[in-house]
Amino acid sequence: MENFTHCIPTEYHFGKGAIDCLGDCLARYGSRVLLVYGGGSIKRTGLYDTIIGICNDKALTVTELSGVEPNPQIATVRKGIALCHSESIDVILSVGGGSTIDCCKAIAAGYYYKGDPWDMALAGGCQDRSLPLVDVMTLAATGSEFDADAVISNSMTSQKLDGTYRCPDVSICDPTYTFSVPASQTAAGSADIMSHICEQYFSRVFDSDLSEAIGEGILRSVIKNLPQALSDPSDYSARANLMWDSSIACSGIPAYGKIPTLWPCHAMEHELSGFYNITHGVGLAILTPRWMRFILKKDTSVTPRFVKFARNVWGLDGNDDEALAREGIEALEDFFSSVNLPSTLTELGIGNEHFLDMANDLKEVTGGLENDYVPLTIDDIVAIYTACL
Repeated sequence: MENFTHCIPTEYHFGKGAIDCLGDCLARYGSRVLLVYGGGSIKRTGLYDTIIGICNDKALTVTELSGVEPNPQIATVRKGIALCHSESIDVILSVGGGSTIDCCKAIAAGYYYKGDPWDMALAGGCQDRSLPLVDVMTLAATGSEFDADAVISNSMTSQKLDGTYRCPDVSICDPTYTFSVPASQTAAGSADIMSHICEQYFSRVFDSDLSEAIGEGILRSVIKNLPQALSDPSDYSARANLMWDSSIACSGIPAYGKIPTLWPCHAMEHELSGFYNITHGVGLAILTPRWMRFILKKDTSVTPRFVKFARNVWGLDGNDDEALAREGIEALEDFFSSVNLPSTLTELGIGNEHFLDMANDLKEVTGGLENDYVPLTIDDIVAIYTACL
């Protein structure tokens, strides 16, 4: 096992009625709240009224920033920072999914940042100082409620940048708030959860037993519970398991004791959604099996890891390791298809015209993937994109 440091300072409230603590959680930081949300689904479900009622009961003053994009834009971050200054905000309240909380992490740090927040994003985020941040999650996907990362996009430059900002001070996760999430978003969010595990699971360290078991367990949990949530959107057990899967998958815990990877599928997908503004989980569902096939062919020394994936996650068996490794990848691809996720970029109207641009931008922004689990050159990245057509 490799050395690691555990630090997740977030106060985490999970389960039905968890929102009952929201008023006290907000009030401990002050009386002026910036409420941030997306397209308005929280109003249709009644969650907005619940939150406003809680804030009124605590005599909190609420300023609103709505319309956060699925791939949150730096322009929206700038609006939020301006509101925090003009309204003397004490605490930010994110209500929604990962995009909303990512936007809020950048706003919270950007409030104190000296300069344009896009420069902050280009620098990899900022942890020096931030406004307090509380979130109420309504989607199981990104795990942003339990980590410090945030991904911010810039439509002017077609870039989407992952940075390190701050962990939320408080996260409130009530699975009942995910009942109304459409099937397509539920499936895409679950693909994101699975990708978070795969990015950490495919490692050359085999003796971090607990981390291995946690990763495999989360994958099996999603495989079990996603179809149940799609069949019955109000199945509390299925929704609760997916929400907890989401939080732990991106917490770093499944990687403890392992050699860190560069999260290649996320790096490649950020280019895709930066250029084409597609749903993050959809891009990952398309990319991940192609990346797997590519690295298995490029470096057969990773075959034992794929065999472990096939046996422990999918319950497959056989004496031919090469065949079993391929069958595990096929099982993942078939699962994504079974929950009606797109399987090719062609289905999304994406051609090969920007593949080289995206690979070059990935190299420029992140430093490239030449030092990853299986090293990938610019030509390799283009080949993986091409295999996704």
